[in-house]
Amino acid sequence: MNLEKLEQDCAEFILQQQIHDAAHDINHIKRVVASAKQLCAIEDANINIVLPAAWLHDCVSFPKNHPDNKRASTLAGEKAVEFLTSIGYPSEYLDAIAHAIKTHSYSANFTPETLEAQIVQDADRLDGLGAIGVSRCMLVSGKLGSKIYHTEDPFCQSRTPDSKVAAVDHFYEKLFKTAKTMTTKAGLQEAQKRVEFMQSFLAQLAAELGDDTGLSK
Repeated sequence: MNLEKLEQDCAEFILQQQIHDAAHDINHIKRVVASAKQLCAIEDANINIVLPAAWLHDCVSFPKNHPDNKRASTLAGEKAVEFLTSIGYPSEYLDAIAHAIKTHSYSANFTPETLEAQIVQDADRLDGLGAIGVSRCMLVSGKLGSKIYHTEDPFCQSRTPDSKVAAVDHFYEKLFKTAKTMTTKAGLQEAQKRVEFMQSFLAQLAAELGDDTGLSK
């Protein structure tokens, strides 16, 4: 199948799906696709698996606080296969695509067993880091009613991070940990660059708050 036509079909399909927040909209999908293409080229993976999986990884999604949130990636894999079958995509790639979609989720905690699945997982997690990651974190936290930072302990020096309390907590509770879960060499290198930006963001925030406790975590 022509991959340019595949991308057009996938984009149209995604735009028909329900989107619960701006952090998981079509722009998120496009960024993940772009990262996945780059990682795929560097790691010499199969683009016929990586590309549709990246486009369709969030074709089923729930709000972060929804009880079925952990099932979203499994359901997305199933829905993706149905869609790809309907447009005549080669059947020999479908199981691998479903696996890559199922295992991309952080909350579902599945292990990617193929290089292509590792790439899709890394590409999605990279979008939670760096400048985009900071922006997405603030968007989601605002929607959930969290503060920007905890008034007395902004950088979680003496308490357990809780993203339900503050957006900055999410850096410590998940995002910095996510950066260490990259499964490809190229993904890990890019994650480290983005983490450095996030650390400089926190350092600037500390300076603006007049916080002198340091950022040891």
